[in-house]
Amino acid sequence: MPQEYYATGHRKNATAKVWLRPGQGEITVNGQSLRDYVRRPTLELIVHSPFHAVERVDQFDVRAQCLGGGIAGQAGALRHGIAKALLKVDESLRPVLRRAGLLTRDPRVKERKKFGRKRARRGFQFTKR
Repeated sequence: MPQEYYATGHRKNATAKVWLRPGQGEITVNGQSLRDYVRRPTLELIVHSPFHAVERVDQFDVRAQCLGGGIAGQAGALRHGIAKALLKVDESLRPVLRRAGLLTRDPRVKERKKFGRKRARRGFQFTKR
């Protein structure tokens, strides 16, 4: 069995467990191919961005388990997990991945709803009469 590298990625409320191994560039998410899972070209680009940043496209197969959140959050979590797994493959990739902003967990999450409001900040419509 070839060497396998594991990392977890996070984005919003989504978590991605990522296993990276040398291969032909196949990405499997929750038992489906990436294209069938995300169904959006922009999200596919997000997931592939760590490989493009380090110029190692089609050199690794990815097997991932995504939990929580929506498709966009899971794609971001997958990107984060792949970048962290690439570090375990080769530590010298850190400056490139850091410069591309792929190692930082995006801290933006949905703000909680406040009482007396419709959503987090939106108030109820004011009626004069």
